[in-house]
Amino acid sequence: MSLFNFWKKEENNLFDENITIEETRFVVLDTETTGFDYENDRILCIGALVLQNGIINVQESFEVYLEQDHYDKSTAQIHGILKDLLIKRPTEMEALQQFLDFLGDSIIIAHHTIFDVTMINKALERNGLPLLTNKTLDTAYLYKKTLIQSHLFERKDHYTLDDLADKFDISKKDRHTALGDAYITAIAFLKIVKKLREKKAINLNQLFKP
Repeated sequence: MSLFNFWKKEENNLFDENITIEETRFVVLDTETTGFDYENDRILCIGALVLQNGIINVQESFEVYLEQDHYDKSTAQIHGILKDLLIKRPTEMEALQQFLDFLGDSIIIAHHTIFDVTMINKALERNGLPLLTNKTLDTAYLYKKTLIQSHLFERKDHYTLDDLADKFDISKKDRHTALGDAYITAIAFLKIVKKLREKKAINLNQLFKP
């Protein structure tokens, strides 16, 4: 192998080849928000779980409901979080600092990750905090990698978390709560990795490759 090809190969890898998927600390994330507008909507709740060694550590979970000035009646029907919920809630700044402490330098997993990460980054920006630099994985994208490439099989452009829950027979009892959706996403991720391994041996770097 030429020196050029050696360096090119190294640049294509994000992580040391000896680091396994199992030993990596993942934080599986979901946010409930007042809507889908990055500029005008706000985070109502952040839910997150640690996934490591193939285990979803429920004891090491994170859930915070934020103090709210924003309220949208239509989305409240989905997530059930009301503006006058009678519990003491931290400010956006306090909630973000708690979440950053929990997250550390872990890899973020979410379903349609760009939405959750962008909402958190907008909140960080508002509070004068640095944006997230964590590596991210999206179960919606990873799921597509498990599907058979065939003209006989019609693939959808977008797969919802409900699609994955149905496919992998995951209970949807706590669907549309941040922690409940994070738990469904974590199970889906483990199922996806298992299916990918049925095709061929995979490592951490390959999860990030197209």
